[in-house]
Amino acid sequence: MIPQTAMQVLDQYFPALAPHLQTMNATEAQNSLYGAMDLDHLNWLEKSWANYYIWVGNPIIATGLLSFLIHEVVYFGRCIPWLIIDAIPYFRKWKIQQDKQVSNEQIWACTKDVLLTHFTCEFPLIYLFHPICCYFGMSTFEVPFTPIPIMLAQIAFFFVFEDTFHYWAHRALHWGPLYKHIHKKHHTYSAPIGLAAEYAHPLEVLILAQGTISGPFLYCLFRKDLHILTVYLWVTLRLFQAVDAHSGYDFPWSLRHFLPFWAGADHHDFHHASFLDCYSTSFRWWDHMLGTDQRYKRARARAAAAKGEERARIEKQELEQAEKDGLKAERELLRGQGVKVE
Repeated sequence: MIPQTAMQVLDQYFPALAPHLQTMNATEAQNSLYGAMDLDHLNWLEKSWANYYIWVGNPIIATGLLSFLIHEVVYFGRCIPWLIIDAIPYFRKWKIQQDKQVSNEQIWACTKDVLLTHFTCEFPLIYLFHPICCYFGMSTFEVPFTPIPIMLAQIAFFFVFEDTFHYWAHRALHWGPLYKHIHKKHHTYSAPIGLAAEYAHPLEVLILAQGTISGPFLYCLFRKDLHILTVYLWVTLRLFQAVDAHSGYDFPWSLRHFLPFWAGADHHDFHHASFLDCYSTSFRWWDHMLGTDQRYKRARARAAAAKGEERARIEKQELEQAEKDGLKAERELLRGQGVKVE
């Protein structure tokens, strides 16, 4: 998988790394990874998984490559439909901040920045994922996979852990110095788009990513039945959640209308507009318990009490007031003054 010239460079300049990136032929790989296991008794997906690792010939390279490709395909694959929706006037009635439109120049600038972060910040860490997984006892190339009921329970735990981590880390990033030097970049878009879910300072990307990957590693400290396939499914759902929360659209069929504790775009869009409120990611309970969604609740209650065109007018009015208050709070924070959540 790695060209001979690249291996020569590794041998010369990174002699400690080079042996770990050597590849094996198919026979060597199968014997090394699966020994006498009869792969014909596996299901199609498990057999394909094993064949992929045999084909690559090095589990470190195979896991790193697959991890990075899954991240890129899922992230941009989820972002592109939202860009298409944003270009179709029919869907505008469900846009939360209808008067705001992101230009093509902003979209392109956001795309370039996200790609730069992915390749310079995330790619090296993702390529180290296999050794870290092995250290914690997570299965990678191994087959068969974890039973589905256990996988679902694991993913549920990861969602709860990440939501808790994100709430507190996100609130910390709104502290003066951290906001000024790190988190302010993510608040460039007061009316966010899906593509901006990972438009952030590299340090913020690393900090908040800990909530996504630390849950699986923490789980491995207590149980040894976690497979990296489950982590890939979890990361896919997490990326879907993050992109959708930044989409700027609240449809009648959005998940929050069926799961009252789900945050969704309506909740997170208000955070970008108001600056202070709604720090949660997937669920609403931390904001509810700690009172960091009071402004959001009051605004939505006033709108819900109205009807028809009056309701739309009040929703717009509340968002405008939230943004006005948010800009004032941001200025005070950047000047070093304390900001109190009301």
